[in-house]
Amino acid sequence: MLNSKVGQLIKEYLILTLACFIFGLSWEGFMIPNGMSAGGMMGLCTVIQYATGGFIQAQYSYFVLNALLVLIAVAAMGIGFGFKTIYCIVMSSVAMGVLEKLTALHCIDGSFFFVQETVLIPIIAGVLEATGIGLVLRYGGSTGGTDIVALMVNKYWPVSLSTAFLVSDLIVCSLLLFLPEKCFSDMCYGLTELVTFSLMIDMVVGGKKSSYQLLVFSDKYVEIADHIINNMGRGVTVLKAQGWFTKRDKNVLLILINQKEFPSLSRVIKDVDPRAFMSVSKTNSVYGEGFDEIKTGVRIKKKKDE
Repeated sequence: MLNSKVGQLIKEYLILTLACFIFGLSWEGFMIPNGMSAGGMMGLCTVIQYATGGFIQAQYSYFVLNALLVLIAVAAMGIGFGFKTIYCIVMSSVAMGVLEKLTALHCIDGSFFFVQETVLIPIIAGVLEATGIGLVLRYGGSTGGTDIVALMVNKYWPVSLSTAFLVSDLIVCSLLLFLPEKCFSDMCYGLTELVTFSLMIDMVVGGKKSSYQLLVFSDKYVEIADHIINNMGRGVTVLKAQGWFTKRDKNVLLILINQKEFPSLSRVIKDVDPRAFMSVSKTNSVYGEGFDEIKTGVRIKKKKDE
């Protein structure tokens, strides 16, 4: 049992490492060599690199800014970032440092990955970034960045997560317009990468802003429910049902979890009961304890003079 857990852990970190290199390749292989930027933390870091003439490399500012954001988020919100998140942030910086020197993997004239049609470069980069981040999210990690900013804004203001992500990404994309050597078409390349990434992330991992509603049919529902309560800190509802073919009463588990928790719970259900039947539905809005909070705005109370 211990060996299987160690083997699973090694497998997860190998996949996370590969995912970080795929993420790094999208930027150091395609976007940065062609002077392009997009949304997110890496988009901001590339703007800093271009603005400083390459003096501040993207992989260094990426690591420093993420470290600061994690500290601010912990102080403001008490977010418990796991070791996998820290590992992915560090490994992504390392991957970009390595890939920066491997010019054979860069999308530049004379290399194998050279793409003559410029508009295809941000599309390829968006696919690679979505694949990398999608794998990171699937295996319980996170690359930090504007995700943290969006979560902090969402906590204190009546703005949905999707709106916070969209606004922060658009702001980062528009920063290119403040650089003298860049123009509107450069920003459009960034928007192309951003749209490609948003479409592809759903295919890789189901969307980083999604939650899931699960219906689990299993005779071992007690073990599964106890795991959710004791090990995941989530609630679970037991529904009374009847199988119409057998006319037998059954207990069905109704579970709401966020996107990051889905892969680990699926593995647990499979280990506990390989014959379990599970229905999975993606939900875009879940409100209540442990999920999003219904916000109606910030009310300012006015004192009346007596």
